[in-house]
Amino acid sequence: MITLIKNAEVYAPESLGKASILLVDQRIAKIGEVDEEAVKGLGIDYKIVDVDGAYAVPGFIDPHVHIIGGGGEGGFATRTPEIQLSDMIQSGITTVVGLLGTDGTTRHMTSLLAKARGLEEEGMTAFIYTGNYAVPTTTITASVKEDIILFDKIIGAAEIAISDSRSGQPSLHELAKIAGEARVGGMLSGKAGVTHFHTGPGKEYLSLLHQLLEEYELPASNLYATHITRSQELLDDAIRLANKGSYVDITADDETGEWVAYYKKNDGDMQHLTISSDGNGSLPKFDEGGKLIGFGVASTQTLYQQVIATVKNQAMSLEEVLPLVTSNTAAALKMDRKGRIQEDHDADVLILDKETLSLEHVFAKGRHMLENKKLLVKGTFEK
Repeated sequence: MITLIKNAEVYAPESLGKASILLVDQRIAKIGEVDEEAVKGLGIDYKIVDVDGAYAVPGFIDPHVHIIGGGGEGGFATRTPEIQLSDMIQSGITTVVGLLGTDGTTRHMTSLLAKARGLEEEGMTAFIYTGNYAVPTTTITASVKEDIILFDKIIGAAEIAISDSRSGQPSLHELAKIAGEARVGGMLSGKAGVTHFHTGPGKEYLSLLHQLLEEYELPASNLYATHITRSQELLDDAIRLANKGSYVDITADDETGEWVAYYKKNDGDMQHLTISSDGNGSLPKFDEGGKLIGFGVASTQTLYQQVIATVKNQAMSLEEVLPLVTSNTAAALKMDRKGRIQEDHDADVLILDKETLSLEHVFAKGRHMLENKKLLVKGTFEK
């Protein structure tokens, strides 16, 4: 299948100006001037989409989604549901990384793997991490390293919890062993091999990760901390960690724009910052004594909404904000064909209205998934 996207203002994520984008099967074949008549004359299936000056940007990469649900901190009835394909497509997400959270007992790694494969069959790109909050952590095989080497979908370890009453209260050496196994597994399989850390509200902040870099031979880029905006003190610590070469991730919420602006103002390394949705994860609220007092469910829609709000409300350009959900995330996870509108990259493209920045079209692996705000493709069991 060939698709020609005409008259777009292309952000790759840097501005490329007005151009056409030619998608051939699952790849971007050309950016620039494309002979429309030549495309029509090839004698194969084609589609012409004239976006008339709208913005074309890379599909979003969400590195933190509970694709089989999460939660359960308030009992069995508080387990959150599985994600649906349409949730992510309508959020502009074309690549997702799934993970477990607190529960590694009734949520299984094999189920996570099966869900990722199902999402691929439905039309998007999906990967997963091995592990959960606990240390020793949940795996399919005997180790984190073997999981990463033996399963194509597994690219690292997560969601290893620190600074949280729900963590396995790991020692520094236990964390080093997980991060070391993830790194070697990644090296031997050509994957990221990152360890993605859940950061709780505890006053240790990211001190364990700083100690890992100081006391063990681990590259900073293999450590990837999330939930870094629980407090200003935690974000300050995350800025220090990012400036050492690690990646840090903001969980999208109503204050994301303000946090991004603070991070930038305080000299955080913008190339090492990402934003994720925590989609379908639970949002528990605890009092000072650790008692659960309420909970909600995170939505992938928040990611798209907050990216746009950051552009509109923080005097930041698309060129500044888009990398936080595209090229930076691709770099953190070593996804060489993702995160950019570039020839021979995967054909993951979003079309945004130039005035409102609303999501008009979504192409995932070259397939038209959302057209003029209407879903063309839904999950297998979606009505």
